[in-house]
Amino acid sequence: MKTIPEYFGSMVFDDRVMRAKLPAKVYASLKHTIDEGAALDPGLANEVAAAMKDWAISKGATHFTHWFQPLTGITAEKHDSFIAPSPDGGVIMEFSGKGLIKGEPDASSFPSGGLRATFEARGYTAWDPTSYAFIKGNTLCIPTAFCSYGGHALDKKTPLLRSMEALNKQALRILRLFGNTAARHVSSSVGPEQEYFLISKEMYDARPDLRFTGRTLFGAKPPKGQEMDDHYFGTIKPRVAAYMAELNEELWKLGIMAKTEHNEVAPAQHELAPIFTTTNIATDHNQLTMEMMQKIASKHGLVCLLHEKPFAGINGSGKHNNWSIETDDGHNLLSPGATPYENAQFLLFLCAVIKAVDDYQDLLRISVATAGNDHRLGANEAPPAVISMFLGDELNAVLEAIETDTPYKGTEKTQMKLGVDVLPKFSRDTTDRNRTSPFAYTGNKFEFRMLGSSNSIACANIMLNAAVAESLKIYADRLEGAADFESELHEMIKETIKAHKRIIFNGNGYDDAWIREATEVRGLLNYRTTADCMPHLMDKKNVDMLTSHKVFTVEELRSRRDIMLENYCKTVTIEANTMINMASTMITPAIERFSADIARNAAAKKGLDPSLACAYETALVRKLSDLTDAIAARTSELQDAVIALHDAGDIISESAMIRDNVLPKMCELRLSCDEAETVTDKKYWPMPTYADILFSVR
Repeated sequence: MKTIPEYFGSMVFDDRVMRAKLPAKVYASLKHTIDEGAALDPGLANEVAAAMKDWAISKGATHFTHWFQPLTGITAEKHDSFIAPSPDGGVIMEFSGKGLIKGEPDASSFPSGGLRATFEARGYTAWDPTSYAFIKGNTLCIPTAFCSYGGHALDKKTPLLRSMEALNKQALRILRLFGNTAARHVSSSVGPEQEYFLISKEMYDARPDLRFTGRTLFGAKPPKGQEMDDHYFGTIKPRVAAYMAELNEELWKLGIMAKTEHNEVAPAQHELAPIFTTTNIATDHNQLTMEMMQKIASKHGLVCLLHEKPFAGINGSGKHNNWSIETDDGHNLLSPGATPYENAQFLLFLCAVIKAVDDYQDLLRISVATAGNDHRLGANEAPPAVISMFLGDELNAVLEAIETDTPYKGTEKTQMKLGVDVLPKFSRDTTDRNRTSPFAYTGNKFEFRMLGSSNSIACANIMLNAAVAESLKIYADRLEGAADFESELHEMIKETIKAHKRIIFNGNGYDDAWIREATEVRGLLNYRTTADCMPHLMDKKNVDMLTSHKVFTVEELRSRRDIMLENYCKTVTIEANTMINMASTMITPAIERFSADIARNAAAKKGLDPSLACAYETALVRKLSDLTDAIAARTSELQDAVIALHDAGDIISESAMIRDNVLPKMCELRLSCDEAETVTDKKYWPMPTYADILFSVR
């Protein structure tokens, strides 16, 4: 049996394989492209393709695909075999440099937001050499960008790479001002923590809402949920442990550094966290992780739910985006060192992030906006929809000293005393962790906690990279022209703190008083829904910033606004139609059957003894009848609200109608159905309950 170091990355055409399989000059040139973002030498393609093909075939691959990330939120692939006809009637295994560099999938059937008409089918995929090719099943997967015939980005990888290059360009300008001539490249790195639910496939198959929408649209609160906190970090159940073991093995083969696994707060909820890597690769890895989670679950008779809020009344699932910036020689630019007050370079990069988060709160909110995540943000398991930053006591004290021109007294290390001599002694961290903060500093990185569990991390990191690049550009422009660098630097840091300290909040983000303070006193934005925030993508300041750094074109931004709003509308409409169908064909008939049987039982009792009042049966039948009438009326109202969407003039108007009319009526229908569940005999109820689903996996 192979050890983990022996099979880790065994299905990846990584640096170890390239060094062994490629000619030295080809390897050196390709390595230069990967490490420093240099232009790709097209003359290398044939030799790389030949080596890649031979390696893949030796691993059992028969096909190759350009693996890309269209604006559907999931990955896409079209498989081509390596076989080509030979003159003797047989076949040869062939893969050219052209096949490696460029593919031509049909672009007309992917979301384009008007960038492509239905009849305009041609699109291109282009090899991304910065992300290693890998084998999945019997297919060599080549990570690629995806663009239209006119050159517009139709994917999430292209603008992510652009944002990383923008950040690199501006960060290097700052480093040069500090005398750093050694760093050749600066990149953002990410470690995305992934939350998910595991439920029995039998339960999943019996719930049309789960099958069609990924979340339960009905469900009364069970007698026990997460009140006891006994699931969090609890002993992992054998069936789940077996699933996690296989998931780890498959991820490790793909070079994905899955590190941490544990039970989360809600019953049936779990988390996986990887080790940090470059943002582009981390994004590819997270897409693969989600795919593998769902694929491997089915082998264990389970279903992996990645919806942000699959069950009402208990915690939903997020994805914590741990983001940092580092140089190619391994220096973390967000690490304060032992004396942050004296670390001017760190303070400048810290201020750049503070300024970016304050100036572009709306873009960060937009980057995590989906119909599913709207249910989660602001609940007591996720950050509020208001963006704020947590820095901790030490950095707060440092920034306050700079702002007020007073001496910084420092923060002493506190030794933890646990009262038991045998236990080890250790120093307490100078900053706590704030799980209610949307954007929290945690030592040498920021944890952006607002992402939903099904989100691609590309969107959030595009906006974060670009916004920080803009702050750094403003700083570099000013410092490069300064007569006195030290004085200008100090003044600029001080000005930034004064101008943007409103975004810093170290308290309880769940407190209603904070939301009032944030919006009414500090003037922070509170976009509660996708329909509220998404139109602001086209605000002038956002368009100007994103286009100036060449992260998006105006047309690409407009298309993404429309695609995201269209996705929001389609998602909620599917949910509404599913509710209508389930209420009409499953829930109402079940209540009617139960009610009729209760009425028959009462009549039978009265037949035996006319003096019996049958008060219980009479009251229950009356209640069930009232609930049936309410469900019928609310189902009809919801149906009318859905039909009314056809009269919306544009996608922005339709999303507003979804928010204002459809979603409230969905909530009203659910209330009646969930109340009916609590008074209907379980044997009549047409679907598994929350108690059945959440506690079925042992």
